[in-house]
Amino acid sequence: MTIRLGGIIAGLVITGILVLWSLIPGLINYAPPERGDYYVFKQKPKAPEGGFSFDGPLGKWDVAQLQRGYQVYKEVCSSCHSLKFVAFRNLQELTYSEAEVRAEAATWFVPGVDPVTGEATTRAGEPTDYFPSPYPNDVAAAAANNNAIPPDLSLITKARKDGSNYVYSLLAGYGEPDPELQKLSPEFETPAGLYFNPYFPNVNLAMAPPIAVDGLVTYADGTEATIDQMSQDVTAFLTWTAEPSLVQRKQTGWFVIGFLLFATALAFLSYKQVWAGKKPKKK
Repeated sequence: MTIRLGGIIAGLVITGILVLWSLIPGLINYAPPERGDYYVFKQKPKAPEGGFSFDGPLGKWDVAQLQRGYQVYKEVCSSCHSLKFVAFRNLQELTYSEAEVRAEAATWFVPGVDPVTGEATTRAGEPTDYFPSPYPNDVAAAAANNNAIPPDLSLITKARKDGSNYVYSLLAGYGEPDPELQKLSPEFETPAGLYFNPYFPNVNLAMAPPIAVDGLVTYADGTEATIDQMSQDVTAFLTWTAEPSLVQRKQTGWFVIGFLLFATALAFLSYKQVWAGKKPKKK
């Protein structure tokens, strides 16, 4: 008995030593991240006034907004950012007809091969093609953008926390630091070649304001193209490119919940029916 008890105690002691040996170095080395001089300017992403149409359990796509967002992407964002996971044929989901998609694809130029010489060339896009990158490679992309490679936007709203609100806030959030907050961090400055935006992780980013003035595009439906409106529209479009089945999943979820509630009620009634004639035995 004494030997067994001693073995248990020794095992506990060894286990405790191993646990402490693994945890103490981490605790010693742990230190909360230092807050840079930019931290006082940081803001959390915000939703546009009224929110997006696809928000919430009953959300749905505003197709007109998605079409406007595509226009903003094409005329403003596509000069720097790609959509490599989206094909032209996917635009049919935005209620464009097959002929309209074919005509739209033909306005883009995609990489191709000359059938005679075999040399690399470009050709008019087809519905089966994917949106082309504006740069031939990352080196060219970095050289044209202050050594910062513009990210692909296909999945951008899924790649960022609170993605839709983040993209909207970033696009509409350029400006100058708040003078009152500047007093709290007098050493802060925006280096040359960078732009202040309180919604970016370190508030200074290499991307110049892509939507800097009202009226940058002319909407076919007559919607006024303000900075805020264009930011909302292209954000909605990029949410669709990242999750085209978003609304469908929400709608399917309601059917699943209804089925589960029905199945639960049916199971309970079956239980009551099966055991209705069975009386518990008296003790």
